[in-house]
Amino acid sequence: MMGPPLALRLERNACRREVSAGRAAGRVPASFAVAREIAVFTEARAYEVAWHRHPAWKLVLPLGGRVRVGESAGAGVLVPPQYAHVCAASPAFVAVFVEPWCLRADPTAPTWLDGRTVRRLLDAMSGGGAGGATDMEALRAEVASFAGLRTGVDPRVPYAVRACAQAARIDAVAAELGLSPARLRALVAAEVGIPLATLRQWGRLRAAFGSLVGGGQAGGAGGVGDVGGARGGVGVERGKSIAEAAAEAGFADQAHLTRAARRFIGRTPGSLDRR
Repeated sequence: MMGPPLALRLERNACRREVSAGRAAGRVPASFAVAREIAVFTEARAYEVAWHRHPAWKLVLPLGGRVRVGESAGAGVLVPPQYAHVCAASPAFVAVFVEPWCLRADPTAPTWLDGRTVRRLLDAMSGGGAGGATDMEALRAEVASFAGLRTGVDPRVPYAVRACAQAARIDAVAAELGLSPARLRALVAAEVGIPLATLRQWGRLRAAFGSLVGGGQAGGAGGVGDVGGARGGVGVERGKSIAEAAAEAGFADQAHLTRAARRFIGRTPGSLDRR
């Protein structure tokens, strides 16, 4: 399950100003935030990514434009985990990544969204909360209305995935759960269908991207905790260099991070414009 309600500040008015400024100046003020099982990435320009396969569900929500996956296009789309594809969106878009154990939509092909559903999802993310903050339960409810929420997942799985992203060794996390490393890997693969090593690297990539676009990552590499509030919202801190982000997230070096980014999201860390 996606867990309890969480507050995620997206700063609706600031986002609108950034979209207009980005179009006029040709630059992209990207932002990134993580709150437990959900990560939100915004970019204020059209963008196309190369072939990739992310180990998470991905919602692509264009801000008034369209999204293309392969040869198909629509108002919005939900791409399942481990689905190899190319993707393009215009003119600006929000991407929402949801952990693979959370949803029960079609795991074999993209699920296309109509314009009304896209607008509901965008409204859930960008308004209604006190002080501009959004209750993530609203987003959860909108996603569940068309994708459905998966239940019955072994609670050790999400804990292990988050913990392994931050831990130097998987065996330490396995011992904490009373399992051998082999048994832990088998448990995650059986419950999620994705290797633990892949999910571990994905968690580290999310942490690195949070650092690159200037903050918004909560609770370390695993993304545990809330975003916004006292931290002042998304994108208020100085973005780190690629080498700094790689080291802090647990990658061996900058090249290691770049390879992971190409594999999982079809773009390089250097393609992000930082404020």
